Amino acid sequence: MACCLVLAGCGGSDSSDSADNNIAECGRNDINSQLYCKLHADYLWYNELKTGVDPLAFSTPAAYLSRVLADRDRYSFVITEQQYQDRYINAVFFGFGFATQRTDNNTALQVLYVFDAGSAAQRGLRRADKIMEIDGISVAEWLARLDAGTATNDDIYGPNEEGVVRNFVWRKPDSSQQQADFVKGTVSTNTVMHRSVSQVAEKKVGYLVFNTFIELSETELEQAFSYFAQQNIDELVLDVRYNGGGLIRVANQLSSHIALPRLQGKTFVKYRYNDKNTSKNSTVTFALGAGRTNLNLPRVFVLTTAGSCSSSELVINALSPFIDVVQIGETTCGKPVGQMPDRVAGYRLFAINFQTVNALDFGDYFDGLMPNCQVNATVAGDWGVSNDPLYAEALAYINNSNCSGVAVSSQSVQQQPAQLRVQPQWLRYNEQ
Repeated sequence: MACCLVLAGCGGSDSSDSADNNIAECGRNDINSQLYCKLHADYLWYNELKTGVDPLAFSTPAAYLSRVLADRDRYSFVITEQQYQDRYINAVFFGFGFATQRTDNNTALQVLYVFDAGSAAQRGLRRADKIMEIDGISVAEWLARLDAGTATNDDIYGPNEEGVVRNFVWRKPDSSQQQADFVKGTVSTNTVMHRSVSQVAEKKVGYLVFNTFIELSETELEQAFSYFAQQNIDELVLDVRYNGGGLIRVANQLSSHIALPRLQGKTFVKYRYNDKNTSKNSTVTFALGAGRTNLNLPRVFVLTTAGSCSSSELVINALSPFIDVVQIGETTCGKPVGQMPDRVAGYRLFAINFQTVNALDFGDYFDGLMPNCQVNATVAGDWGVSNDPLYAEALAYINNSNCSGVAVSSQSVQQQPAQLRVQPQWLRYNEQ
């Protein structure tokens, strides 16, 4: 499952750093009490924490956290230290290396993306393929069993063990059928899913599909923008439709690749903490040197869905006061808040610590950022096919200087009252 994160960094502090002697939990050593103590000190909505909840009544930190967080909080979570290291530091994923969503009335699983290093990609599975059968049983039957509670994901895909094999049958967009054995293993998760350059009328248009903001992304983004610079592109289409966020410094790097040096020294983001931590409030500028290759573009097209969250939204919000940001697709998830992952015993607590605003002090998009050109996202083919609705709309805009419908400026979208924005529906899919 894609995570929706905005992170200030990969560091963190020990739970004892912020102990509050007036809170009973801060005098106890169990993990749940330590989590509550940390929340009371640093959580953005600490005054909305549930009280009177016994930490010892919950067997896992995740179960306890779900009971004490503020009602408005859709984002805070806790994972083990090993899970944190694997996902955000080492950038590894265990499985076959693909993500899917249900389609065709629960009779197939449509592939949203594949990781380059995974067994599935190596055996020919691609975005838009439809998985019809797994280990001799139709996907329709597997999903019916899953919904009825008579089968689990482990039954379908096998346990998370090195070397587990499942046979897959899938249909390509041209209706041809393929079959192969996929082998489970540790997969390096590339964050740049696709890059290409197309000629649109007189212009060279770069297309970048970016899937998450992690440490690995720093190198992958530099390579992608170096390629764009060599191709001397005139426009950029940034596709973050499935990008749930990640490291803010990588969001700064991406933004700087796009628009420096014209934005040198200008405000990228302002951090706003709770009233106990106002001394941490700070302003960060666009960073020359975050990425060596900077395109100095006056405009960028950003493709979004409800799966575009956190740092993906931050890039849009940060660039909008300075360059023309044309957002195409669906309303984003609505997360103008972030976490600093704190280490608490053998866990990492990802609790909302701060809110982010841009140079114009705008950051009230809890209902999501609305697109300039509203287009429903569908999976038409592999990355960059001409009939992908979001990508096609961006190319049409470059050709015609407006949306297929009515274009609105990024500034006017931001300034609409919150109640007029559409509440996004969460993107749901399986990752294997």
